[in-house]
Order: sequence, then structure tokens, then C-alpha cells
Amino acid sequence: MLTSRTFVKRTRAGAVVKVVREHYLREDIPCGAAACRLCPPAAPAAGNGNGKGKAPGLEARPSGPASSLCPAPHFLLPDTNLLLHQIDILEDPVIKNVIVLQTVLQEVRNRSAPVYKRIRDVIQNPEKHFYSFTNEHHRETYIEQMRGETSNDRNDRAIRVAVKWYNEHLKKTEDEEKIQVIFLTNDRINKEKALEEGITAYTCEEYIKSLAANPELVDRLACVSDEGKEIEGGKIIFPEHIPLSKLQQGIKSGIYLQGTYRASRENYLEATVWVHGDAEENKEIIVQGLKHLNRAIHEDIVAVELLAKDEWVAPSSVVLQDDGQNEEDIESEEEKENVLKTSVNKDMQRPTGKIVGIIKRNWRPYCGMLSKSQIKEARRHLFTPADRRIPRIRIETRQADTLDGQRIIVAIDGWPRNSRYPNGHFVKNLGSAGDKETETEVLLLEHDVPHQAFSQAVLSFLPKMPWSITEEDMKHREDLRHLNVCSVDPPGCTDIDDALHCRELENGNLEVGVHIADVSHFIRPGNALDEESVKRGTTVYLCEKRIDMVPELLSSNLCSLRSNVDRLAFSCIWEMNHKAEILKTRFTKSIINSKASLTYAEAQMRIDSATMNDDITTSLRGLNKLAKILKKKRIDNGALTLSSPEVRFHMDSETHDPIDLQTKELKETNSMVEEFMLLANISVAQKIYDEFPEFALLRKHPAPPPSNYDILVKAAKSKNLEIKTDSAKALAESLDKAESPTFPYLNTLLRILTTRCMMQAVYFCSGMDSDFHHYGLASPIYTHFTSPIRRYADIIVHRLLAVAIGADSTYPELTDKHKLAEMCKNLNYRHKMAQYAQRASVAFHTQLFFKTKGVVNEDAYILFVRKNAIVVLIPKYGLEGTVFFEEKDKPTPKLEYNNDEYLYGICWYFQVPSLTVEDTTLRVFDKVKVNITLDDSNIQHQKMRMVLVEPKV
Repeated sequence: MLTSRTFVKRTRAGAVVKVVREHYLREDIPCGAAACRLCPPAAPAAGNGNGKGKAPGLEARPSGPASSLCPAPHFLLPDTNLLLHQIDILEDPVIKNVIVLQTVLQEVRNRSAPVYKRIRDVIQNPEKHFYSFTNEHHRETYIEQMRGETSNDRNDRAIRVAVKWYNEHLKKTEDEEKIQVIFLTNDRINKEKALEEGITAYTCEEYIKSLAANPELVDRLACVSDEGKEIEGGKIIFPEHIPLSKLQQGIKSGIYLQGTYRASRENYLEATVWVHGDAEENKEIIVQGLKHLNRAIHEDIVAVELLAKDEWVAPSSVVLQDDGQNEEDIESEEEKENVLKTSVNKDMQRPTGKIVGIIKRNWRPYCGMLSKSQIKEARRHLFTPADRRIPRIRIETRQADTLDGQRIIVAIDGWPRNSRYPNGHFVKNLGSAGDKETETEVLLLEHDVPHQAFSQAVLSFLPKMPWSITEEDMKHREDLRHLNVCSVDPPGCTDIDDALHCRELENGNLEVGVHIADVSHFIRPGNALDEESVKRGTTVYLCEKRIDMVPELLSSNLCSLRSNVDRLAFSCIWEMNHKAEILKTRFTKSIINSKASLTYAEAQMRIDSATMNDDITTSLRGLNKLAKILKKKRIDNGALTLSSPEVRFHMDSETHDPIDLQTKELKETNSMVEEFMLLANISVAQKIYDEFPEFALLRKHPAPPPSNYDILVKAAKSKNLEIKTDSAKALAESLDKAESPTFPYLNTLLRILTTRCMMQAVYFCSGMDSDFHHYGLASPIYTHFTSPIRRYADIIVHRLLAVAIGADSTYPELTDKHKLAEMCKNLNYRHKMAQYAQRASVAFHTQLFFKTKGVVNEDAYILFVRKNAIVVLIPKYGLEGTVFFEEKDKPTPKLEYNNDEYLYGICWYFQVPSLTVEDTTLRVFDKVKVNITLDDSNIQHQKMRMVLVEPKV
């Protein structure tokens, strides 16, 4: 059956055209109920080439929980708003046999991409028995929009029509006990209309509370109003948010600015708004004080109004944490806000504003712990998130005793004007705080690292085992198995991306090859394996585990360039003279057979050995010699050699607890491998850009703004050293000269500080940018080619290079610069979050180490000085920590800081040149001795506690 709508519209050119929209209706769309004999069977979908089939439909006899409201067997049918707000309830294993209408799915897709993804995943889960019913194309359930009816009212009516049809349809089944369909809605008007039409309808709260055997579900109910339940009798704390329509008008006229809200980790009464667009002079706006923060939450898109210039402030250098003693104690907040306003240097004031409205909430589920109310049998408690940038959240739960000491997940529902904290609901219990598995789960969730097991749809695209290289593979590849190829990696590495060779040619020149795992051979564009890989973006390396980007069969086996097995590779081969000058470059798909899988130490031992002269050792010596020349050329060209303390844990073989902590020792062979990876990346970058000037996926490292270097220049000046920052070359040369015979560690400290001044390197599409330069490497062009097992960017680069040399065919997304730019945005985010997760893992294992170590006194150097604290680096452990000079319940020591000249620091705090504590003056780079212990008084925020031992204060 065909229905159509005809209307006329005016084009941009002014012409009037007639538009006919056809809408096909069918009678053979199944209802999804297994017991139904009237409908054709809902056969599993064949899929669309990406391995995504259709999950089983509704059960013949619904096995859901018993409801006191509806004891008979029943299916549930939620409306759009209920699905959007109560997705945590619907995801619970208890809730089964739910009908999700096409109308509802389309609305959810338009309003919330994350919730849409979650409900699609639930529908795909065969154990949940959710059924997606295409009501908009069913002849009996499709309805036209009536004259004067809003789209929202039409959709509400369509949902009620579908519920009525289902109930009438299921009555016709031959079963003695008929199955009922219950309509769930939190919309009062929609519910009233449903009841008038004879439909059984409940709110979500009514239905969930009727499940007597599952009282825990009540905790997962979200507050249904936009701002959440207000506290009875509570006074108004915050200004009202301006409606979105007025915000958009104000942004257009320039009254307000739109930006991303970034809360401070160190001061809960301060945040910055990063303004979108080209308003460079207002790129960052400071927001200070509870009322000016006005219920914005980290990563929200907000509208901000600039204050008058005489109200502008400087970023605070005071550390303030929310102690949460009394959730409605606003007077103490005002006292703390007064602290922020003291001792402000007017020269360092920055544009300051206040939040006037929320454009888009970017809330996510938050990990943390329950702070139990002191009131006996209270249901309302405060939840403290693990991320200090997120405010505490008020939740209602009957499980407070059970959840005490547990890591839990909570979602925010809203933030009323008369509540100090937002309202939320309990989602999930992760396990005991401090447990290694639980804490690892927390850090993965908090850093948004996809870490679920690979689905069957993804695994279905893996090669069938046993796998071998076929004759067809051999036809299109160069056979390089005769070459003395070897890999050099950290100990225990199983995902070996790269291997190298070096040999002398008959003409006296050298042939050098970098051979990279040909992952793109196994991961084809657009299938489920490819989609999962791009979603993950990168492999995440934690201290004790690895979260693979691709399944283990590829990462540790078929793609890993292990020794003595044939492997598919993508090779970059140069002909060089003995001065490491490139004479020829070629790229080829290849087959290799690595002759040795070496660690850095084993490779170094071969190079240094006076007795070993086999082919692999000779190849390594040739590579090492060329690498030293290449490195010198790079450094002469202005490449930076920076420093960042990295640590390695030695684990107990039985308990897997850290028993030793050391800084990583780098060998010549580390540098050798790095030089050839850099060279391959640069060579490939140039090749794909030459072939695809609009579509090359490249990587750039922007030059830092001059102000970033202030902290470095003035710190060096305090030691009578000059650091020049007008170019990367000038910076590199001045760092090389910044030596002190009496203070050998000073140069390392300066390089660590220089690292903090750098911008983040990012992926980008060449057709969407004009600045390609990589500042740190002093290279005009750069990309990532050498690690496709662990970086998705490299897979795209492999595909581009394969097309460039005629080894593979292209596909539409590969030459769509807008889609590539969007992909780069995701990859940059995934890489950033992976770095943060790795740091969090190191921090957690450091705490475990010091838990058994006890009290330790160690030498340290001051990296930063603040008003009430110093940040120190302990070289022995590569560990940073903060020494505070203010403590609760103790007399505050006499503090004086030099206020004549502030240094504008990184991460929005001020650096002061010196801090005087009880007549002892502390300066950047001073050597001190600190006492290190693990402070586990706050089980959620355990931290390394450092106290100054020498000099005594």
C-alpha cells in the first residue's frame, strides 16, 4: 500500500516546485511475539555486510518480574521521554520483553546519540528480548499528522495507536492466557489520554515500585523533571538559566559567548570556558564563585556573559577542595570565594564571566563512592565522584549500608536552583574500593576507554584458523623472506608492529627497510571489525593489562611480526649512502620472515659484543650507525630532545602487586628504532600528501604560544641561564647549553619543564588545514604509519598508501575530507584519554607500591611553587607530588610569597617565584628532601602524601 503527501515549496532561486513524498505501508511486518500465529515469523535479518543481525523477538511466555499492578503476562512499551531518561532501568537484566517503536527510536536518535546507541545495543542482546517494531510502515499503525497538530503530539498519538493495536492483535492469539501490552510514560497528559482510550498505562516509577521482588530497581529511577526534584523549602541558591531560544539570539548578537565549560581539578569554585569560534582575544574566560558557575558541569556547552572589566579576576593559585560537610552551607562557600579574591595582581587579570545558560548537557555516568548520611535510616545521600571536576551528586537509595565502601556508578538527572548539588540516581555497583580489578574498571570507565569483550559480530570477520599465506597473496606482494629482518621491542612485547633490516648493496650503498604489519589486509573498510577498531582508536597500555584495539588473534598472532614465521607486511625501503642521505625510496606490500625478536637490551648487547658478527648483528650495527647520523641531522635542524620521567614496575609473580619501582632506562637501541620509525613516517607522509593533497591523514605539532614559555624562561633565569624560545632550533640549542657543573640534574629538569610548555600533537586531514608543521620533530610534514596494530590512524594511512602505489582500491569514505576530519577528532580524543588512563594506572600502582613500602625519605627537586604548596619531582621514582603548607586542625604556618611578579603557568594556576615558610625560602629547582607516605584516609582519593623534611620549616 502506498500513501503520499504533496506540497509546494519555493527554491533559493525563487522558483515554486511541487514535491511529492511517497510512504510505503505493509501488512506483513511481524509483531515480534513468539506466540503469535497471525504474523509471519520474524526471521533473523541477513545483515547488511557488517555482521549485525537481528536479535530474537519477544518471548512466547514473558519471563519478566512479577508486577503487583499487572500480575498477568505482559510486554512493556515505553514512549520517547521514558526511554531517554530511564535507559538505566531498561538496561537492567531484570527488564525484558519490551517493544521499542520506530517512532520512539527515530526521536531518540535525533535527541541523544549516546542513548540511541545504548538502546540499539539492548535490542541486539538476545537475552533481553527487546523488539523493534516498524510501526511507521505498518498499515494498521501508521497515522497522518492532523491539521494544527504538532509533531510531538502526532508522535504521542502514534505511540498510543500502536499500543492499542498490539493489545487487540494479541487478543486474537490462540493462547488461553492473553498477553497484555503496558504503556509506560512519565508524560501526565499522554498518560491521561491513554487511560481515556482504554490503554493500561503507568509511570515508570509506578511500574518499578510494583516489582516487589526487585526493590533495588527503585534506586535506578531517574528524576523525571528537567531540573530534578527540588528540596522542599530550600532557598534559591542559583540564578535561573536563560531559555535556549533567547541564548541563541544573544549569542548571535554578541551579548553572550558559547563555549565548553572546563571545571578545575584543584579549585571547585573556579572554571574556564573555552569559547568556540574565532574570538581569540576571549579564547578562555574565567568563571569564579558558586553563583557564577551556575550549575554547569564539566564539558557542558554553555553560554557565558562577560563581566565588566573592573570585575575581572586572575586564575587562583589556591587549592580548594569541596569538603561537603553540609550540602546546603552556602555561607562557608562565600567565605571560600573571598579567599579567591585576595592578593590579585591586576596585570594578570583575565576576561571573566558568569554562566547564564546551558546549551547542551554533556553528562555521562560517573564512578565514585557514596558518602553516607549521618541521619539514621536516611534515604538521601551524597555521592562523591572520583573525578574532582564533577560536583557531588544527591541520590536516594535504600542500599546505603551495602554500597558503603563500594565503587559505584551514578547518573545525573537534573540540578534544581535551590539545591547545592545536582540530583541523580544509582546505576551500578562495580566492587570494593581499593580492589585492583575494581580500580582498573573505574579508571577505564572514567577515561571513556572502550574495553568490553569483542562481540561475535566483530570476531566473525577474523580469518578462519588455521591461517596461511595463499598463492593469491603471493601474486601481489614482494617476497622479502630472504632478508635478515629483525624486531627490537620492550621485554614481553607480543604486538610487534615493526621490523627492520640493513644490508650493503653491490654498488656500495646501503639498503634499509622498515617493515610494518599489514593490518589493513585483515581489517577491511566498513565491516564490524573496522567499525570497532575506529571506535577504540588506539590500544591502551596499563601497568598490568593491555586493552587491545583489535582482537588478540590479530594483535598477538597473525599481524604480530614474530620471528621464524611468514607474515604480511607493508615495507618502506630506502637506498642510502653511508652519510644516511636517501637516494631512493620505494613502498611495497611484502612477505617477510623475521629472523629474531629482540628486546632493546638484547639488541644492545649484540651491537656492543666483540665476538658476535652474524648477519643480524651486522644489520643492527649498520642501523645503529645510520640512526646516530639521522638523529644528529634532526637535532641540527631544530628537533627537540625533551624529557618526561617514565616509570617501570616490577611485579610479584604470584600476587601481581608492584614490588619495585624504577625510572625506565633508555638504551642506544631505543633511539635506533625511533629514528627509523620517524623516517618511515615522514617518507610515507610526503607520499600520501603528493598523491592525495586533500585527503591525506597527517599529524602535526603546533608551536606553543610565547606565553607558554614564561615559566621555563624565568625558572632558567633564576639559575642565571638563558633559554631562547623564538624557534624550535633556538630552544633546542639553548637547552643544550643550559648546563651547570655543580647541578648536573638541572638540564633534565629544564627539559621536563619544557615538555609541560608544549602543545598536544594532533591528527588532521590535509584538505582541512594549512599548517602541517611538526614543531617537536622540526619536520614540515609527518604522519603515523608504523603502528597499525595499536593505532587506527596508521590503518587509514596504510590504506591511502596502498591506493597510492596501486596495491589496493579506494572507497568513498577514504576520499571524503569531512569524514576524515571527523575521524581525526575521535582519534585525537581517544589518544588523549588513553594517555590519561595510562597515567592513572601508574598512579594507582605507585600507591600500591608505597602501601607496602611504608615511610620513605627521598631527594626531590621543586618543579613549581604555588601560594600554599610546592610541586616536587623525585628522580629515583620518576614521581611527582605536592607538598602542602596548610593542614586542617593544625595552626597555619606563616606563609609569605613574592607577589611582585607572577609567572603564568600551565593548567590555569599561577607559579610564584618563591615561597617563604617560617623564614625558609623555597624556589623552583631547589633540591629538598621529602617524606613520602600513602595517605589512605580517603579511600576514594588515596594519594601520595609528601612532607618537607629538609630544609626544615
